[in-house]
Amino acid sequence: MAQLVQNLAEKVPVLVNAAVTQNRLAAFWHAKVELIPPTPAEIPAAIRGLKERVSSAQPGSFTQLTVKQALLKGLGATEVWMWFYIGEITGKRRIIGCNV
Repeated sequence: MAQLVQNLAEKVPVLVNAAVTQNRLAAFWHAKVELIPPTPAEIPAAIRGLKERVSSAQPGSFTQLTVKQALLKGLGATEVWMWFYIGEITGKRRIIGCNV
């Protein structure tokens, strides 16, 4: 039993170190994949997606939304709005002078 505890005590730091290293590598891989510029083959798809978003923002198109979709879009807009205010307050380093 004592030998089992001793073996476990020796292996724990090695396993923890390996887990931390793999987590850092996974984060680096994610950044490497997500932050690369688009390839020439991906540009037409991005332009199509942009055109679809612009066409979906036509006047009166909000009447075709379900209540759930409208609520989710409203929550998303509210989140962006609040992050804008948080950035403004952080940039000014004070809350005084912000039209909140």
